[in-house]
Amino acid sequence: MKVRTLPVADVKFVRRFLRRVARRHRKELAYVLALYGVAVSSGLVGPRLLGALVEDVRDGTTAGHVTAVAAALGGFILLQAFLTRVAFRAAGRLAATVQGEIREKFVDDVLALPLAVVERSDDGDLVTRASQDTDTLRRAMQLAVPQVTEALVWIVLSLGALLLVSPLLSLALLIILPPLVMVNRWYLARARSGFLHEAAASSGITEGLDATIQGAATVEAYGLEAHRVRRAERDTEAWYEAMGYTLRLRTVLYSVEEFLFTLPLAVALLLGGYAYNQGWADLGQVTAATLYILQLMFPLETLLDWVGTLQQGSASLARLLGVADQSEPEGAQSEQKPAGRGVIASADLSARDVRFGYDDGPDVLHGIDLVVRPGERIAIVGPTGSGKSTLARLLSGTHPPRMGDIQLAGIPLHELPHHDLRRHVVLVSQDQYVFGGTLRQNLELAASDVTQNAQAEADDTALWRALETVGADGWVDALPEKLDTTVGVGGEELTDAQSQQIALARLLLADPSVLILDEATSQLDPSSARQLERSFAAVLEGRTVISIAHRLHTARDADRIAVVEGGRVVEVGSHQDLIDQNGAYARLWSSWV
Repeated sequence: MKVRTLPVADVKFVRRFLRRVARRHRKELAYVLALYGVAVSSGLVGPRLLGALVEDVRDGTTAGHVTAVAAALGGFILLQAFLTRVAFRAAGRLAATVQGEIREKFVDDVLALPLAVVERSDDGDLVTRASQDTDTLRRAMQLAVPQVTEALVWIVLSLGALLLVSPLLSLALLIILPPLVMVNRWYLARARSGFLHEAAASSGITEGLDATIQGAATVEAYGLEAHRVRRAERDTEAWYEAMGYTLRLRTVLYSVEEFLFTLPLAVALLLGGYAYNQGWADLGQVTAATLYILQLMFPLETLLDWVGTLQQGSASLARLLGVADQSEPEGAQSEQKPAGRGVIASADLSARDVRFGYDDGPDVLHGIDLVVRPGERIAIVGPTGSGKSTLARLLSGTHPPRMGDIQLAGIPLHELPHHDLRRHVVLVSQDQYVFGGTLRQNLELAASDVTQNAQAEADDTALWRALETVGADGWVDALPEKLDTTVGVGGEELTDAQSQQIALARLLLADPSVLILDEATSQLDPSSARQLERSFAAVLEGRTVISIAHRLHTARDADRIAVVEGGRVVEVGSHQDLIDQNGAYARLWSSWV
């Protein structure tokens, strides 16, 4: 089964993001680079001192001079160690800060994802990005980035010092440059896609395990254990193959570079000896140049050790940033100021020649025309599979139409900013989630004043009034700590019907202008559902209500009824008018009663 994943940011997008981060933290970055520069410069003094000391010993010197040079060398080594530690800590703090910003951006982007995008993507992909990719990025930024930064500064400054000491002996490095460039180009051309494939395969494992756990009852009921085991084996084999590919890439890279790193030192010694005999370089230059080349091996080894981690971190960063590609609702955002609540409450919700199909599939809605007037209660009915729930999702702005237009107060829904849209239009379906926390916190999620960007808590009176309206006050009052009882994960377990009542209470507290109810009372028994709908009606007075009615007694109470068949609205009218027409609705009603 193919894993449906969210987008992955391309290389240009990642680079632009990193440039913005660098500009935002340019002072901290300059401080880190300066510290590493001074630390490396302290380490580069040693070869020059040793080269000069060799010359002095050859020409004759005193023990005191040797002692002084040794003391100076020791002092520079201690200074280098101290500054390197300070620089590493500063780089770690900067990396942790940037990592925190990336995590916050990822959370913001995920919360801004349109529901349609979330539904099209597999759970495992999002879970893997939030867990495995963030952990991989943390390791890369807090461990690899400081080490690699120090190594790069070492390489640049060591090359500069080597050129100053002896441009001739610097030629020893040329022997490894062409093969080194070639093997790194070969590796980098394949590594990014390889690590992205490995991460996607890991997402497949997570998705398969999550589906097996969530559907454990179904797996057991239908004897699907062997099928799920085979799925897990296929996912694991795919991941193993992807990981084996990246491991082979690193094996080739490491083997070639380990061999290449030993060549310059041998060439430098041979070339240095020849240059000394020819009088092209003195003994001090040969000694210092050889030590500089030897020093270069250590940062090159560091780069070799951490290049895989950096590539993994780069792939994880691309996956985390890729969520931003889908974080805005599909379609252009309107530049005009959103209409106020009073304007929305007195405006039509209209669908004009709306056509829609899921992904690249055929249309399931064909030229829907429907106008819902302010304060009207309209029921949408039809046989199973006729497109009722799909139409509800389009009217709520969850999906944009493939063709046609859905407008509220003259503004297309897909052009309304997400938060403004949800202030005015709320969809409640049979699938509701109770967050881990107290019952009060679950209710106050909907009571926040989003218009003023404040998290104002509703008072107990409003909470109890909402619970009473949906018939939940009795069992809430019986809870050990009433509103302060912990529910959801790690707390009091609620039934499906109780969860749905909490969802409806949230709806009352949110106080939107347009309510869309899709099987909102399906978890309740018929008598309880009927009682709830009657008490609910008083609260809905004056609001626009669209109900996807699977129980036709709900439709009977509506101002108008829209009958959907085969993705088309075939009838619209009151209950009695449609009965008198003796058409599609009359047949449904006859079957129901």
